[in-house]
Amino acid sequence: MKIALTCNLKKEDDSKPPDYFSEFDSPETVNAITNALKSRGHSVDFIDAERPDLFSHFKNNRTDMVFNIAEGTNGKFRESHIPAILDFLNIPYTGSDTFSLAVALNKAFTKKILKADNIPTPAFQLFSKGDEQLDSELVFPLIIKPNCEGSAKGVSTANVVKTKDGLYARVREMLKHYRQEVIAEEFIEGKELTVGILENGTVRVLPILEIDFSSCAKSGEYFYSWRMKEFQGNEELGLTPTFYCPARLDAKTEKLVKETAFRTHRAIGCCDISRTDIRLNKDNIPYVLEINPLPGLNPRTSNFPIMAYAAGMKYDEIIDSVLMNAFKRRKINNG
Repeated sequence: MKIALTCNLKKEDDSKPPDYFSEFDSPETVNAITNALKSRGHSVDFIDAERPDLFSHFKNNRTDMVFNIAEGTNGKFRESHIPAILDFLNIPYTGSDTFSLAVALNKAFTKKILKADNIPTPAFQLFSKGDEQLDSELVFPLIIKPNCEGSAKGVSTANVVKTKDGLYARVREMLKHYRQEVIAEEFIEGKELTVGILENGTVRVLPILEIDFSSCAKSGEYFYSWRMKEFQGNEELGLTPTFYCPARLDAKTEKLVKETAFRTHRAIGCCDISRTDIRLNKDNIPYVLEINPLPGLNPRTSNFPIMAYAAGMKYDEIIDSVLMNAFKRRKINNG
């Protein structure tokens, strides 16, 4: 097949905020996916999702399938930009569609759907002005996040607030900086877990990954903040979490966590691949924090490949599973 790999490539640009390119992919990831696709006999063209002639390129150049990992660049529906163009041109692509990508990037929308499906998720409130009356049923501590960002952008330990004054100060600061709605949700104390789902004809829930931050005490970080994600593994900064895959869970809890991730994948309408972030509270109830339909695929450092490796898969097999499931969906949809 003739495949186009669409991606936002990380860049060096001191004029941008430190977390501006956090969601973008590294050359290492792009090269790994390209090599995996070529190893299966496909021809691959890299397409920068920021190129101005994107629409005309796809309109005028034959493409059998797009392997899409592009995050987009602007607006709260940015992850849907590439799929929207491809849908208009009737070009098949891997991963979730425009609707699911738009919903998953919006934390509040996602949580409303989860609640409607009786999937546990932390109680929350959305702020658009910074002077809204606080929901009296919310229980401190609360964690404050930009509503439509990924890769923990804007999230630090300072975002965990214990007082109303601290909440409003942080909300107003984030409204000013990120120029979008801000979500405050109850901070769940407990194990941090993430669950990968990979489809290839059938849905496969990968071994659960547990991220233990107890080894990061000197850094002052104790959950997946932006700093933790961006500099993970940096011993000098003390950002060296310990990974357990499979997670240290009893059989009953493991089953419940996997079922919760599967239900979340289905509720949001994801296709081919997703990763669901979960916090396990003291009563072993899995609370869904968010779902990522475009999980990182760096072969060395990303969580999704770690889970796939624990399932006995090779990197090429991950990429091939995503591609083949998208191809099968295309054939079914076309009759």
